Amino acid sequence: MSNKEQYRNICKQHPEMLVFTQAWWLDAVCEDWDAVIVMNGETVKGAWAYPIERKMGVGLFRTPKLTPYTGPQVFYPADIKPAGRDGFEHDTIEELLKQLPDIAVWNLALEPGLKQAGIFSNHGLQIQARQTFLLDLEPDETTLFANFKDTTRRNIKLAEKECVITAEPDSLPQLYQYHKHTLGKKEKGIAHAEKEMSLLLAAVIKNNAGSIHVARQGGRIEGIAWYVWDARGCYFIMGARNPEAQGHKAMSLLHWMAIKEAKKMGLQYFDFEGSMDAGVERFFRSFGGCRELYMVVHKNNSVLWKAKQSLMG
Repeated sequence: MSNKEQYRNICKQHPEMLVFTQAWWLDAVCEDWDAVIVMNGETVKGAWAYPIERKMGVGLFRTPKLTPYTGPQVFYPADIKPAGRDGFEHDTIEELLKQLPDIAVWNLALEPGLKQAGIFSNHGLQIQARQTFLLDLEPDETTLFANFKDTTRRNIKLAEKECVITAEPDSLPQLYQYHKHTLGKKEKGIAHAEKEMSLLLAAVIKNNAGSIHVARQGGRIEGIAWYVWDARGCYFIMGARNPEAQGHKAMSLLHWMAIKEAKKMGLQYFDFEGSMDAGVERFFRSFGGCRELYMVVHKNNSVLWKAKQSLMG
């Protein structure tokens, strides 16, 4: 059995794995991928699926499109003591790193909560910090809502009177256009094609792991948001308001709907999937989540790729 086949079996046996590391997700966002696996006898200690990508003859490890996080998955023994978790994680990731092919260019965003910075540094990788906001779903709905900023609560209450929210996966083309328009206003290009979004959405729906929701007022779309989930959390993948809409009322209501649904599903947290954009950060922060840093590990040992990046500015 190949590592890739074994990894597919591991995913079936461990539904708690991060949704972005599931084999079906990788099938949807990667042209090809493979995996390295660490065993302890018949027991899986850890696994790391990675995209296989080459450009201009240069091997690349890059976070796949439409994928917030990637990286190693560690499977702790049921009887492990708290004092042993960090060491187990460290040793497992170390073994996985040693199995990975020698690739010249890395740029991988790792899962929040993974803090083994020393290992990656020792393997010649540079580390950049990025941020997200995680909302703990343990409190009841009343407490969660009370922790929102006053303006956010007011926007939600107004939107509840004006808007109706429905699941509409067929609204993906509108989401693409709205998102493209939003980025264009910031003089940024969109990093993925509508077809790539469509392929991933089909896989998400097939695996009952998410949907697109639309907020309408009087039949007109006000905002659209795409969420996915796994056994632990719900993740905001992408969203945009209608360029003709005023304010953030509809988007606030969409997030509140998703937060309540995630809580009903028994999930642990809602991940706003962060942003370094000041305006977006301010909006996410208004929901009372905790700022969480995550690592992006990168290196560039290719003269050819350095020249390409230099030409691109």
